[in-house]
Amino acid sequence: MHPELKRELKIWGPVALLVLAAFVVALQFIKPAPPKQVRIASGSPQGAYYHFAQAYARELAKEGITLEVISTAGSVENIRLLRQGKVDAALVQGGIEDPGEGQALYSLGSLYYEPLWLFLRRDLAVERLGELAGRRVAVGAEGSGTRALVLRLLRENGLAADAPELQALGGAGAAEALQAGRLDAAFFVASPQAKLIQRLLADPQLRLFDFRRGEAYARRHHFLSTLLLPRGVVDLARDVPAQDLHLLAPAANLVVNEESHPAINQLLLQAAKRVHREGDWFADPGQFPQPALLAYPLADEARRYYENGPPFLQRYLPFWAASLIDRLKVMLLPLIFMLLPLFKVMPPIYNWRMASRIYRWYDDLALLEQRLDRGEAEPSELLDALEAIDREVRRIEVPLSYGDRLYDLREHIAFVRERLQAAAAA
Repeated sequence: MHPELKRELKIWGPVALLVLAAFVVALQFIKPAPPKQVRIASGSPQGAYYHFAQAYARELAKEGITLEVISTAGSVENIRLLRQGKVDAALVQGGIEDPGEGQALYSLGSLYYEPLWLFLRRDLAVERLGELAGRRVAVGAEGSGTRALVLRLLRENGLAADAPELQALGGAGAAEALQAGRLDAAFFVASPQAKLIQRLLADPQLRLFDFRRGEAYARRHHFLSTLLLPRGVVDLARDVPAQDLHLLAPAANLVVNEESHPAINQLLLQAAKRVHREGDWFADPGQFPQPALLAYPLADEARRYYENGPPFLQRYLPFWAASLIDRLKVMLLPLIFMLLPLFKVMPPIYNWRMASRIYRWYDDLALLEQRLDRGEAEPSELLDALEAIDREVRRIEVPLSYGDRLYDLREHIAFVRERLQAAAAA
């Protein structure tokens, strides 16, 4: 190896190794890149969950992320899939009893009110839920959030959850059976904009149950809210409904598991903000999503979003660029903090290394003079040693800024040579 290259390695080699070590350490803490494809559990293709999940998919597609919408039986199945890690996100009805087995779940916020609708045959005189005993009632399909909520409320009103007249039927099937007269009543949990709800509200053979004790239910179950369906809001010309009606409503939640990527969580929340910002009969524009009426603890990314808005980088950069910079800053920030002191230390070290190439020869010159003064060697022998030193010094390469010191050294070598030559002549 060339001596000059060897000397340079001695100076810059430790610095390069230190920087490399810093990169290796930082790599252990850098977050993995967000996945290009994620899965969300929704509900039946006829339901609002499926409709909104498709809207989220269109929003995420703008950022190059594929959101696969999985059709399910409802919230109970969605929770199970999330706990098992088979999906990354899910739409879940608030208030669902969860065994809590599997991955930890977190909410990104509540999305909208999901009223509990109880439609009855118009001639059925029922004012309280307990009076449904013995009636043919659809309480929601197996695995649905509707069924879980309705059975809880019916139990509190003295009805057995396994009563034979309570039928595991929901959605379009329950609506069709009710309109055909095969049912006396049917429960639904759905958005007021759902076509099924609009059709049942317009049916003159049916009436909507008035939850007059709604405040009592809301006090007993904090995931429930009381809503007012104003008179005439469905059809002003026909005055439907003909009076103000009280409804109960859990809130739909956007839920993720502990393995969901934080950047994807942020993206989902921003998509939900755009999809639900218009509001509906029961929510003002911009009211949802919100960090209240939660089914699970609020995710850290969601808390930061509600407090500070979207991440700074995502406000001005495409998602992929913002995500990349966010990941790299874990490496860059420690590296910068480490290099700052290096920038202060390296100039003195460099100066010392350059000067040491010159000043180390003064020890040899001093030793030659000491040996001459003590008579430890013949002057001719010392002259040979001095010439060897001179040859080495002539091969020294230093920056021009250190040239004066090198020439000083050569002058001192000449001075010692003159003294040795005089001693040899004597």
